[in-house]
Amino acid sequence: MIYLITGGERSGKSSYAESLAKERSSNPIYVATARKWDANFQERIDRHQKDRDDRWVNIEKEKFLSEIDFTGKVAVIDCVTLWLTNFFVDTKNDVSQCLEQAKAEIDALAKQQNTTIIIVTNEIGMGLHADTAIGRKFTELQGWMNQYIAKTADTVVLMVSGIPVEIKKAP
Repeated sequence: MIYLITGGERSGKSSYAESLAKERSSNPIYVATARKWDANFQERIDRHQKDRDDRWVNIEKEKFLSEIDFTGKVAVIDCVTLWLTNFFVDTKNDVSQCLEQAKAEIDALAKQQNTTIIIVTNEIGMGLHADTAIGRKFTELQGWMNQYIAKTADTVVLMVSGIPVEIKKAP
């Protein structure tokens, strides 16, 4: 079962994803996709880890999510934007190569049996228009990847001001 939780900045996506995971497991997995870019970002990561109680199993995985065995587990993957950034930087902003690699990872996740994977993403294209060409290129990448994950997902929830709006429901 794959859930996609999407929405704008500070819309409640992560909190909602974490509550879904805790409803479904007494020891869910939290997969953080952020790369540690600098000391400030490390502080942010540390703060987020402290916010989760000892029920959580924390895993840091920048790119190759399919290397994690989710069999029989409930996991939150947070978030697609930071995950795609890692591919984007490593491929020197090659959108086609990024999409190919990221889609292969989503396909591999979808093949894992007896899992509940809750993926958090951002609707960055609904916000301000990027000032730079590279920013606009990344926004397009994010939009295409969100569409791909939404097509693969069993359930898609759009968070609006902290309210979950189900836009695709598992049969």
